Amino acid sequence: MGETRKRRFGDRRDGRRLRTLDPYTALAPFIMKTRTDASNFFSDSIEIEEAERFLREKRRNGYPGLGLLHLFIASYIRVVAQYPAINRFISGQRVYARNNIEFVMIIKREMKVDAAESTVKMTFDAHDTITDVYNKLNAEIEKVKAEGDDAGTDSAARALLKIPRFFLRFAIGFLSFLDYFGRIPKSLMNASPFHGSVIITDLGSIGLPAIYHHLYNFGNLPAFISIGSKRKTYVLQKDGTVAEKKVVDYRLTVDERICDGFYLSQIFKLFKAILLKPGTLDEPIETVAEDVD
Repeated sequence: MGETRKRRFGDRRDGRRLRTLDPYTALAPFIMKTRTDASNFFSDSIEIEEAERFLREKRRNGYPGLGLLHLFIASYIRVVAQYPAINRFISGQRVYARNNIEFVMIIKREMKVDAAESTVKMTFDAHDTITDVYNKLNAEIEKVKAEGDDAGTDSAARALLKIPRFFLRFAIGFLSFLDYFGRIPKSLMNASPFHGSVIITDLGSIGLPAIYHHLYNFGNLPAFISIGSKRKTYVLQKDGTVAEKKVVDYRLTVDERICDGFYLSQIFKLFKAILLKPGTLDEPIETVAEDVD
């Protein structure tokens, strides 16, 4: 994410092995062997009065369709830039720092029950602003819609489904074996929706509340963000009065093996602080933190 590092023995094409971790963090992947073993669930909500004002102004200034999804993505990128351990992943019982910031999301090509789904994978830079996020996300969505069934992830899945069921189970097992040692083919890794920094879903766009979503044992995704629909609630003010506020709930599922609880608490606090003051996302961050060696 920051300076380019020379690849060393034991590194993967998608991340560098961390060699100076404290003993418990290095041992944790051997005790909690899968992401489902190590999932932590976090729930919070934000008042969105300031966020909606900010988004309305941006839309008036030439960014139609800019919404909460862009805001959440840009805020998470800003968190990664300051707390890089949230961008680690576990593979082969080792802890790695990811080389990039890669978001995964599922989109419906049409808002119909029987419409096909496609996977979008987007790579961002730690210095990206919300405008960069808007441009990159919209471009990627349009690309996937235009490609249709030829989109990378869809094409890879369709190719695997041509394999007879018995051999497909073996093929998936073999891919997991290759991934354990960091040898999965680059083309498959680039297409895989199970490899990346985080997967995000905007359930509010279809009128649903946020959910706690599981992490996948295949691949190396360490986090899942779910955004819910807007709702009204009553909030106690500092002066003792009660006011009606519009809020959005969100849920995060995180692989606890990538960092300790105190570190995660700082991440959650910063994430919320940025969401509450979205104007900071208009300017690129000056300093990007580097993870340990």
